[in-house]
Amino acid sequence: MTKFEELGLKDTILTALNEMGFREPFPIQSGAIPVLLSGQDVIGQAHTGTGKTAAFSLPIIQNVIPKGGVQALIIAPTRELAVQISDEIVKFSRHSGIRSVTIYGGQSMNIQLQELHRGVEIVVATPGRLIDHIKRGSIKLQKVKWVILDEADTMLDMGFIEDIKFILDLVPEDHVNALFSATMPAAILMLAEKYMKNPQKIFIDSDDLSGEGIEQAFLVIKDREKTDYLFKFIKENGAGQAIVFCSTKDRTRRVAHELEQGRFNVVSIQGDMSQFRRDKAMYMFKKGKADILVATDVAARGIDVPKVALVINYDVPNQDMVYFHRIGRTARAGEKGRAITLVSYSSIGDFKAISNQTKVQMKDLNKELGIVVNIPDPLKREVSHRRSFGGRSGGGYGRSGGGGYGRSGGGGGYGRRDDRRDDRRKSGDKNYYGLRSRW
Repeated sequence: MTKFEELGLKDTILTALNEMGFREPFPIQSGAIPVLLSGQDVIGQAHTGTGKTAAFSLPIIQNVIPKGGVQALIIAPTRELAVQISDEIVKFSRHSGIRSVTIYGGQSMNIQLQELHRGVEIVVATPGRLIDHIKRGSIKLQKVKWVILDEADTMLDMGFIEDIKFILDLVPEDHVNALFSATMPAAILMLAEKYMKNPQKIFIDSDDLSGEGIEQAFLVIKDREKTDYLFKFIKENGAGQAIVFCSTKDRTRRVAHELEQGRFNVVSIQGDMSQFRRDKAMYMFKKGKADILVATDVAARGIDVPKVALVINYDVPNQDMVYFHRIGRTARAGEKGRAITLVSYSSIGDFKAISNQTKVQMKDLNKELGIVVNIPDPLKREVSHRRSFGGRSGGGYGRSGGGGYGRSGGGGGYGRRDDRRDDRRKSGDKNYYGLRSRW
């Protein structure tokens, strides 16, 4: 196996790596570091938790000149990921005399200006706030020799591509570009083609969506039963930390509140929170002062907490890659972890599409716990409804026939609910059929 000493890194960096307990590089590191040290552009594809930060930051730390002005831009889609990258750079550069700063929206501009005034060589930033500093002249790009785009596919999803192009058009032409992404959509490849020079492609397990090292399981239940099973699985997790993913901000707040009511040690992060509260929540979780983090997908980008032993998808994500990003918060850096998805009846189809992308057998907790999936048949329910209200014809509440409140005949009125139901059935409304045929 390759050693860090064989990659051409300076002794100051090797000392820091040794102090951090890093002995052998991960594949993305052994592939990308020598190429970047040689001054070539890189397109790197590797899933979360595989050591991408060291892959691009170590060559930068080795090559930037102390007190030489801003020489490297590392652009990340979220403030949490930017902070995580900065934290790692501080550790890697502890013996190198290199200074870095984290730039993101929501933090005081004055704090960032003070840090920049002291002099930094590496800027880690989210796109919008970086552009703010460029426009006001507080970050100058004349000496920039390195530009790194991390989680480029997420930046595409969040609508940052035009911002990225704006920044790249201002950077001096003679610089090294590196782009790291878990997936390679066409828009990302087009970006690379326009701005990169003969990039070396380093794809690590690009087709592997198995979630290696993660025991994956699912439980199909009614939506109202989710909280009870959430409590059960968290209690079974023991001393390890857990992350609970929810689909919306409102859902995140509600689930966090229910866990607090259940006397769990929980924090949450979601888009409406102030930066101070988000930072405090992340600090509590990273320091182990909170056992559970409840979060939305975007808010949780960049979380790297080695003690996370369990990920629970309270809601099924709407894309397979979102699922793999979520479960990748556990089993970090070669450790083991567990991921459980709570599948409501209406989400069975979405979950089947995700499970078809995995290369491992997911554990069926319905079989293990003896829980029967019993999706009501809406057609039978409709017949029962008709019978309970006097049958199809005649008076009273029937759907047709003489007077009363039927759909046809003398008098109208309360048949409208059935009208809507028939319209939904005829149109193939998937919620009406409960997706029962897809499971």
